[in-house]
Amino acid sequence: MRTTIAGRPPRVVAFGGGHGLAAALAAWRRITPELTAVVTVADDGGSSGRIRREMPVLPPGDLRMALAALAGEAEREQTLAALFQHRFGGSGVLAGHPVGNLLLTGLTEMYGGDTVRALDELCSLVGASGRVLPMADEPLDLVARVETADRDDPARVRTIRGQVAIAATPGRVREIRLAPADPVVHPAVLDAIAAADLVSLGPGSWYTSVLPHLLVPRLRAALAATGARVVVVLNLEPQPGETDGFSPEEHLAVLQAHLDGVALHTVIADVESVVDRRGLLDAVRGCGAELLLAPVAEPDGAPRHDPGRLAAALASVVGMR
Repeated sequence: MRTTIAGRPPRVVAFGGGHGLAAALAAWRRITPELTAVVTVADDGGSSGRIRREMPVLPPGDLRMALAALAGEAEREQTLAALFQHRFGGSGVLAGHPVGNLLLTGLTEMYGGDTVRALDELCSLVGASGRVLPMADEPLDLVARVETADRDDPARVRTIRGQVAIAATPGRVREIRLAPADPVVHPAVLDAIAAADLVSLGPGSWYTSVLPHLLVPRLRAALAATGARVVVVLNLEPQPGETDGFSPEEHLAVLQAHLDGVALHTVIADVESVVDRRGLLDAVRGCGAELLLAPVAEPDGAPRHDPGRLAAALASVVGMR
């Protein structure tokens, strides 16, 4: 399935990180080859955390996952994508590191710290259907104010620093910010937003993969100025430790509080995952957007977005222009 706008493939910029962005990319690549993934760079856990503590580079994990999601379909390209994702076993210093993290880190070092050049080289190597770019040119830290459920706790509202710590802290996130607050953004990211026909946010970890893009002043300004249609794909269920108990309407309310001038046009939600359709419709209309309810989850009931189903929903949005 390939969709066109005025006789050409639509230019799409997809924001996110981790498995959520990979799911969006798996759908978008069925629609257009004019695809740019803009990836979070605040991961401080696992292999990425180890690498960023030892070297002055961006955390490579989410960038690697986006590269693998966009890899070409030829056997060699798929083999390379599988190699990128392969984690070393054993108990030595390499244990747990995905090969792709080390490749991206090594190539970035070879290119004098130019992560974008390294990503372009790896995209070419795997025959990527699109481009992968970091949301900022420097590693970021997430800082959150988390309110615990224990009313007797004298320190009920705590400041938590770091993506892993925020996701693991019980309670509700009341505020999230970035450190540094105004990071440098690569011109290629801003150019992609300016040229885009569609921009997508989500699915993914709401506070640590989706919202951080809206916290970068230069990204938010570019999104506010773009003429692109902005599409949000809601999660299928709340994420333990981050959005426990959140309804789709609450996810949307948190997003709306961070838009700050960014227009929202379409919200996509899985038809089977929404309990209060009227409540969600009212919330979507309150954002000035339209709601698209569609079967976008795996047909076996697993809480994962199905690439074909999500692509069909996104293609219908493309046709709304």
